[in-house]
Amino acid sequence: MAERTLTYFISDLHIGAGYIADSHEHQRRLSQWLESIAPRARTIYMLGDILDYWYEYRSVVPRGYIRFLGTLARLADEGVEIVWFKGNHDIWIFDYLPHEIGLQVVDGLLDTRIDGKRFVMEHGDGVGELRRSYRIMRRLFRNRILQKLFSAIHPRWTVGFAHSWSKHSRLKGCSPRPIEKGDPMIDFAEKYMSDNGHVDYFIFGHRHVEADVQLSDNSRLIVLGDGFRQMTYGVWDGTNFSLKKMENCQNATI
Repeated sequence: MAERTLTYFISDLHIGAGYIADSHEHQRRLSQWLESIAPRARTIYMLGDILDYWYEYRSVVPRGYIRFLGTLARLADEGVEIVWFKGNHDIWIFDYLPHEIGLQVVDGLLDTRIDGKRFVMEHGDGVGELRRSYRIMRRLFRNRILQKLFSAIHPRWTVGFAHSWSKHSRLKGCSPRPIEKGDPMIDFAEKYMSDNGHVDYFIFGHRHVEADVQLSDNSRLIVLGDGFRQMTYGVWDGTNFSLKKMENCQNATI
């Protein structure tokens, strides 16, 4: 058996989204990719918006996602560490997925070391989103009282509304902005290092663009792209970080 030495990073798969032409085929391709990396994967960091919508009720979970979640569970059973960051679409993960699959959930920023290098990771909406309206909405979505009230609404209303809202926002949205000097993500990273010391790699999602920005001679900011249009991911081999494209995975959007 191959030695598990590689660390993988993916974000923004948006599984189940209404703007993905064939959700089952999208899941199948992603599951095949997961199975292809399984023999050498030590850890998989999933940096949010893995599912386009998810809300866990006390005894009911959303329909769909079985093929993808089943693959994750199998990898976890084989000893692959899986870390799932909450994004703005899958923010309402509570205890079901951690318990059933055996994964760790992170809500917010993670500052950790991998093979002796310092990595700072977040979905990206908490570090590079300056719109006041968005920040207010983000706080509301995390409010426990409002979550309880939301759970009292029958899923026949909430699920359809959530998918329609997501599809409308994606189809009318502007093209993703490139990551350039003065970008909020770069400003965040530079301030973070000023306050907390050197960081080797900042890893973010959310923006749906690929970016590899050299912040200094030995510090980089990586934005992972996405897993439904660009089909990109990151891999760390203990020495080098690379952005790659999933083989045999094509653009899944309408």
